[in-house]
Amino acid sequence: MSGLHLPQRVRDHAAERPGAPAVTCGDTTLTYAELDWRTNRIAVALSGLASGGARVGALLRMRTEGVETFVAAAKAGLVFVPLNWRLPAAEAAAIAVDAELRVLIVEAEFAAAADAVREALPGVTVVLVDAPEADGLPPGTWTWERLLASGTATDPGFGDDPDAAVLQLYTSGTTGFPKGVVATHRNLHNEPEGQLIYRWKPGSVALDALPLFHIAGAGWLSTCLSAGVHVVLLGAFDARQVAALVDRHRITHAFLVPSTLQMLLDVPDLERYDVSSLELVAYGSAPITPALLRRAIDRLGCGFVQRYGMTETTGSVTALAAEDHDPSGHRAHLLRSAGRPMPGVEVEIRDVVTGARLAVGESGEIVCRSRNNVAGYWHRPDETAQLLTHDGFLRTGDAGYVDEEGYLFVTDRVKDMIITGGENVYPVEVESVLAEHPAVAEVAVVGVPHRTWGESVTAVVRLVDPAVVPDEQELIAFTAGRLASYKKPREIVFVAELPRGASGKILKRTLRDTLRDAAVSS
Repeated sequence: MSGLHLPQRVRDHAAERPGAPAVTCGDTTLTYAELDWRTNRIAVALSGLASGGARVGALLRMRTEGVETFVAAAKAGLVFVPLNWRLPAAEAAAIAVDAELRVLIVEAEFAAAADAVREALPGVTVVLVDAPEADGLPPGTWTWERLLASGTATDPGFGDDPDAAVLQLYTSGTTGFPKGVVATHRNLHNEPEGQLIYRWKPGSVALDALPLFHIAGAGWLSTCLSAGVHVVLLGAFDARQVAALVDRHRITHAFLVPSTLQMLLDVPDLERYDVSSLELVAYGSAPITPALLRRAIDRLGCGFVQRYGMTETTGSVTALAAEDHDPSGHRAHLLRSAGRPMPGVEVEIRDVVTGARLAVGESGEIVCRSRNNVAGYWHRPDETAQLLTHDGFLRTGDAGYVDEEGYLFVTDRVKDMIITGGENVYPVEVESVLAEHPAVAEVAVVGVPHRTWGESVTAVVRLVDPAVVPDEQELIAFTAGRLASYKKPREIVFVAELPRGASGKILKRTLRDTLRDAAVSS
């Protein structure tokens, strides 16, 4: 298995295809030989600052230095910890303390957070990636060029232990302080059978425009480098820039979350850009409506693959293959599916209360067992115990069912389920219906406290044309006949934008809090 780990794959590609492009950011491209050489030097330098599985943090957008730090840390036997740069400085510092960072790689944009980390961890070495070598830097502060120059080209040689930790990502903290999810090489490695679903070819070029601190960004990067493809990086998602990069670099593969896919399709003059090079778009990290998926298939004209997973499964658990995307065929219902288990993954549906395994077609909590599942959380034994079942399955916190053919259908997050008048309502089902209305660009459905029903089904809608506002009752009536009466929204709220996290996912907790506060104050 060791030959499949990220650092060894980079070494192999450098030896077999040294001149092949590996990473492009802006106007800079590194070949696999250059990436291997540079990460050797950085790994040696980092080994002089930390050792024995110590944590190397990063406050970086998706950029070349982040890729190099990820690979170099693995080569040095260290653990890469990309931090959420959207957090307030104090929260970023708290996570740095929790991770016990020894080194922090940071770009100037996030200097305030770096200062907070330095204050909280006086012994941390801070490396500035975009600062010139100059006098006057604070003690314990290096520049990126100094770090690179201080190393040697001798590879430290780590990365062959499948059980060694390599990546530590922090969850979003929706249920409390963010937890460190520790992934090993065994969790992260990309076996050839799993890579087949992406239909890589010689000359494939992939886009990575998601944050490093998100499993979608870090996992897609690992997948692409392991496959030996050319990865084009984008530090901040901009739909027009995505279209321009596809045009410029003839990008063949991309990973997008549904909301960023929506943004790309909404570019007013998308036809100006030649996106015909796209062969496959992988999507996931949030539910997608069939309406959006049909629109994407029609407009982009490429293959689509859905990936379902979470940080604790280090990426994909199931995948809906390109051949299962047939909007007008007799299996069009599969567009609502998350696909079948990836190689080596077991998926079951269990009763949320009793933990009993449920039959085909019955809804419950999705649990899975595979080598992808992490062993637990960093320094969190109680939360780790809650994450895993007695027989080694991981509780995803998602609700769903499996059909007769083994396809998984994710109905929603268990915590997002709305209970109204004693009935369970899964928001994604309501969202899928409302998304079919021609006036609706995006919709998110949440439960708002109600004195009679417990919760009221509320739809928050962004319109295609803000100047043309449909009647609220018209939208509610649109769901009649498609949804049971108790599932229909009781209220429609129109907004200019929906709140999003760094990966582009809609923040339903923010919506719930805002609507609850509005209801209390009214």
